[in-house]
Amino acid sequence: MNKDNNEIMALINAFRMDGLGNDFVIIDRRKNSIDLTKEKIVELGSRSNIGFDQIIFIEKEKENFFPITIFNSDGGEISACGNGSRCVAYLLGKNLNTKEIKLKTNNRLLNAKIVGNLQVELEMGKPLFNSKDIPLSKKINPADITLEINNKKFTGGFCVNVGNPHIIFFVKNCFEYNLKTIGPKIENHILFPEKANVTMAQIIDESNITVNVWERGAGLTKACGTAACATAIAALKNKLVNNEVDIKFKEGFLNVKIDKTENIFMTGPVSEIETIDFEI
Repeated sequence: MNKDNNEIMALINAFRMDGLGNDFVIIDRRKNSIDLTKEKIVELGSRSNIGFDQIIFIEKEKENFFPITIFNSDGGEISACGNGSRCVAYLLGKNLNTKEIKLKTNNRLLNAKIVGNLQVELEMGKPLFNSKDIPLSKKINPADITLEINNKKFTGGFCVNVGNPHIIFFVKNCFEYNLKTIGPKIENHILFPEKANVTMAQIIDESNITVNVWERGAGLTKACGTAACATAIAALKNKLVNNEVDIKFKEGFLNVKIDKTENIFMTGPVSEIETIDFEI
């Protein structure tokens, strides 16, 4: 009981996991209905509090899949989170003693498979390249975007939707760019009515790409699964890499394979499962 205002505090049981430092709080709503306001998500997501890039809710199983609801640390709901989905799949796989899990976001059905010790493969589905599907605010060639930010032109941007909107710029050195400054300006550019994830990508060779990512609604991030997928398909479309490529982040890499139908498969590590409690 809060002695100051007599509000009843509820103790929430949750899980903490990460994929290459891209970290999540996962709440299982299969048995208990737990709702958090946008303000509470922002409060909990702060690095001075629990801190996370995304918070993910597991919903009751429907047919043969588990719906998941995902929110960024800014409180906004999103449609995709590749690393978070891999973490949820691992958690459910261990809970249900199975290696294969189907997840459903609000716009995609995802097939996940535990393929090794703390290794999860996620079938992301096919990318969308049409301006209205990304979406972009006007009909324009999404494979050759020029944006002017802080009086500097960024050319050759490639836009794609892999469950959420991305723009990728292929550059000589991906860490030369101050994404804390330019990231939010590109994310919120008028071209992107639903905002966009921003990636600076550096081609190492035909099988390796190093990236630096500004994540929509979360900011500068250590890793981003959908950015890895978006970068891989953009590089393949530009004939810069093979159909299988390792996308390197600060704490490791994600392997991305693209089949002949452009279906995307992402494989990489997840952390051990940590149980946490917090009050709301």
